[in-house]
Amino acid sequence: MNEKKRVLVLCTGNSCRSIMAEALINARLGAWIEAESSGVEASGRVNPEAEALLRRKGLWREAYHSKTIDTVLDRPFDLVVTVCDHAHETCPVFPKAVRTLHRSFDDPSGKAPEEYAKTLARIEKELLPLIEAALGD
Repeated sequence: MNEKKRVLVLCTGNSCRSIMAEALINARLGAWIEAESSGVEASGRVNPEAEALLRRKGLWREAYHSKTIDTVLDRPFDLVVTVCDHAHETCPVFPKAVRTLHRSFDDPSGKAPEEYAKTLARIEKELLPLIEAALGD
């Protein structure tokens, strides 16, 4: 089997949207894609509501944590995905040319729990097909 494609999901704080996208990509597309996430200005913690939702959905992995962009800059990625406008505008230049994709999602942080579920559903419905199309051979 060919090597898995590698995707990096970027957001501002790497506490909610990018973690949710990372979990969905790994759960739904994990047979051929491996995802990581990081933040342009990482918060250093995973949003507790996002983590709780991912646990309820069976998508959580203990390896998921908030990390800064400098921890992944030297790794090779096939695709870099930004899930918020701030990360898109401040996305760093990677050492090797890499394809990029941008799809912004509202930050549910501080909102009602159902807003997290809506964001997760939107990421699954809107982002995953774009990633499949971008990386499909």
